[in-house]
Amino acid sequence: MTSTSTPGLARFNTSPGSVALAALHEVCASPAWGSELLARRPYATVDSLLAASDTATGALADADLAEAMAGHPPIGRPAPGDPASSREQRGMSDASDEVRAETLELNLAYQDTFGHVFLICATGLSGERMRDALKARLRNTPERERAIARTELGKINRIRLARLMEAGHPVAEGK
Repeated sequence: MTSTSTPGLARFNTSPGSVALAALHEVCASPAWGSELLARRPYATVDSLLAASDTATGALADADLAEAMAGHPPIGRPAPGDPASSREQRGMSDASDEVRAETLELNLAYQDTFGHVFLICATGLSGERMRDALKARLRNTPERERAIARTELGKINRIRLARLMEAGHPVAEGK
């Protein structure tokens, strides 16, 4: 993504607040995150929007972070009708039945251990890499895992925002 303005950014900056907030909700389920980004409009560049996203993600209170994570389906089970989670978790579609079954089992153990969905920026990762990350992160303390989940959320938000700002993207047009 370049530091220039795009037609998507121009639409985002000038769209009614309710439309922009709905678009931001498609990126991140935390109303606090969306409200923070909305309050800082207009953005001169996509990079300035991404930087504001990083700041807002880092500043989320624990309850807001939990709300953001709750908006993500478990790895290997993208939400029906949600093209973003399906696209992001594409690596699981090529995984063997064994890897899928193990990932489901690990997801359940993770949720029992930490009380929230396993969050990873899955874009470009294979099913095996997602499963291996799940295994490794199950050994973390709750505090460490929450910090990692926040970092992963920031990566996901950046990818989704950049996509939103692409010219002609349907959400950027308020559809």
